[in-house]
Amino acid sequence: MKRQFSTFLKGAGMGAADAVPGVSGGTIAFVTGIYEELIHTIKQFGPSAFTAWRRGGLAALFAHLNLAFAIPLLLGIGASLVSVAHLVVWLMDDYPLLLNGFFFGLVAASAIVVSRHPADWKLWHLIPLVLGLLLAHGLPSLMPLVTQLGSPSLVLIVGGAIAISALLLPGVSGSFLLLTMGLYGTVMQGIRSFDLALLSTFAVGCLIGLFGFSRLLSWLLRYHHTATLQLLIGFIVGSLPVLWPWRELIRYQLGPESQVIPLEYRYLTPGDYANLTGEPALLVPVVIAMAAGGVLVLALGRHSRGGESGKADNGSRKSSDKKEGSNA
Repeated sequence: MKRQFSTFLKGAGMGAADAVPGVSGGTIAFVTGIYEELIHTIKQFGPSAFTAWRRGGLAALFAHLNLAFAIPLLLGIGASLVSVAHLVVWLMDDYPLLLNGFFFGLVAASAIVVSRHPADWKLWHLIPLVLGLLLAHGLPSLMPLVTQLGSPSLVLIVGGAIAISALLLPGVSGSFLLLTMGLYGTVMQGIRSFDLALLSTFAVGCLIGLFGFSRLLSWLLRYHHTATLQLLIGFIVGSLPVLWPWRELIRYQLGPESQVIPLEYRYLTPGDYANLTGEPALLVPVVIAMAAGGVLVLALGRHSRGGESGKADNGSRKSSDKKEGSNA
């Protein structure tokens, strides 16, 4: 029961992160130590589940789908998305500098936590790292092309597939990609008003992206583990500029319903921001918010490593007990 509650809280953290443009729930999954289990669990939802059910009934299906992990995680994500949607809209409108500062510190610390080189790290692993940086920087500029698909339903489906795929990538924000596609306000309003028609169409795209992209990631993690981790670190680091609190939107386009779709920012110092906008830069509060985000992630990372060490120690003790028993 303790593990289920912990998984629920991690899901709530993922949902809260995904409600904020520029932050990825995948980053929270990565830092809290559930990322690979999440990817492999999603992959299990497919034709193989039917085979498991036929062979072993409901118990085998439950184990095959890892529902002891998936159910509390989904409940946490859902509860957080519904509750945080209102809070995030308010914070984005009234305290955008503090919100961005908190998540800038969170993501920056995440990059530090996950950037430790594994034992098999090689110099050529810099290639996927750089590729991740470039993709994180370039993807948002491609997203406005989705709005040219014409049909609103098709735009929602494609947008859902892209956004949910981004949820699985640390450092790539599904919410921010929705924002660059001009769909963020539409989807968040749909969540707040429980617009079932809109949410159902969006969910179709999410399912397509979820099952397809999870299989690709699972294969990469299984056969190219270290290179894939370096690619993911590149995504995390590459997402940092999007969260820099003091910035100026210098290029944009108007999407459906005259939504502003950001295309390019100019990044400023706190002093330049105050001079340009005539608003206070809130330097001290923002730095405190950055520190709070960083401390939170470092604490989560330490807790996660502690849990992994505990599992390893338990495994070692069990192995030792077996040897002693056989010797006796």
